Amino acid sequence: MKIMVGYRGKEAGRELLHLAVKHAKAFDAEILLVTSMRGGESVELEKFDQAEETLENAKEFIEKQGIKVETKFLVRGLNPGEDLVNFSREAKVDAIIIGVKSRSKVGKLVFGSTAQVVILEADCPVLSVK
Repeated sequence: MKIMVGYRGKEAGRELLHLAVKHAKAFDAEILLVTSMRGGESVELEKFDQAEETLENAKEFIEKQGIKVETKFLVRGLNPGEDLVNFSREAKVDAIIIGVKSRSKVGKLVFGSTAQVVILEADCPVLSVK
């Protein structure tokens, strides 16, 4: 079994990783840890470096738990939600675990929600973590 974890490294990130490890152990699964950024000229190089470092730290945490883990840092010019869904199909994952954050109705309307896109568009079960 392969579980994809959409990871941003924010406050809920550690709880997300703990839950992913529990699921991986319960289902004898490997974890595919994925971060997606839209990219483009307006994004500072420092943000890419921070994202890569955060992803590597999360990978080390999962490996210490005895779980097989692979990382992917996606920069394909897509909305992160669309990118995660497309990648989940390409990688043929069995489940997705993603963090959600509270946002006002106006915020959701203006900015959208990565988790919402993943939950609605993914071809496999999605577990959301607050």
